[in-house]
Amino acid sequence: MVSARGGRWGFVYRSRQDVYRTLRRKGASKSKAARISNAGRTFPQRSLMARKAAKTRQASGRRR
Repeated sequence: MVSARGGRWGFVYRSRQDVYRTLRRKGASKSKAARISNAGRTFPQRSLMARKAAKTRQASGRRR
């Protein structure tokens, strides 16, 4: 598990640990999961990430 204080495996805010674990279960690398989970700390950041993901899914023809 990634450290909540930093260290060998990186850093993930304690409030974002659930997001990190979910991404890891879906197959994301440790660094990618940490980067994504930390990026959405505030509501505006999460909204921006959600819009970006929706655009990506729409462009690739995937739905959901």
